[in-house]
Amino acid sequence: MAVLEIRNVTSGYGEVQILWGVDISLEEGKLTSLVGANGAGKTTTMRTVMGLLKPWGGSIWFNGQDVSKLPANAMAEMGVVLVPEGRQLFTDMSVEENLIMGASPKRARDLVDTNLERVYTMFPRLKERRVQKSGTLSGGEQQMLAVARGIMANPIVLMIDELSLGLAPVLVLDLFETLRELKQTGLTMMLVEQNVQMALAVSDNAYVLAQGKVELQGPSRELARNEHVRSAYLGL
Repeated sequence: MAVLEIRNVTSGYGEVQILWGVDISLEEGKLTSLVGANGAGKTTTMRTVMGLLKPWGGSIWFNGQDVSKLPANAMAEMGVVLVPEGRQLFTDMSVEENLIMGASPKRARDLVDTNLERVYTMFPRLKERRVQKSGTLSGGEQQMLAVARGIMANPIVLMIDELSLGLAPVLVLDLFETLRELKQTGLTMMLVEQNVQMALAVSDNAYVLAQGKVELQGPSRELARNEHVRSAYLGL
């Protein structure tokens, strides 16, 4: 069953159109990867779903309800949460203060203690640094914090934009293992990721975007064997 559907969506910035009739369906409890070259429209897709950009056309459906016109705060209240590219932490606030800020949706406020325990179990390094200002963390620790802050919002759908960008390989492996753990809890996720090989390895389904359109879609294992994907995105 689809939890979130993007139906024939067009969108862009100012007068520049980026998305041209994008169709994406997120199955409940599945991890869906969105891959493609820089400028393909991946981040624009997530920003449009989140309500940070208004779709020019088409529609976005969440749990059977048309949410195309809802702003970002309303989407978060419903359970759609975005971990943005670049992390966007409150750098002068401590790790724990950032996490508590993540629990601002009403649906998450009564679960602050439970979810704090959950993310500290998943990311013990954050627990060790809970009183440290987030701006002084390493890049990998900041990315852990960004993901943990998203979990604090008690999401139904968690969207993560560029999980591994700029991180050391060992940290990338740790973060992808976290995605596997989250998937085992039944959380529905959409991942934008530059490391296509890792994205296809961890996800259930995938969509390949090119020039603002869905070029290919299907089970991740099948796309990983697709000769076009292998040559264009995996360098094989």
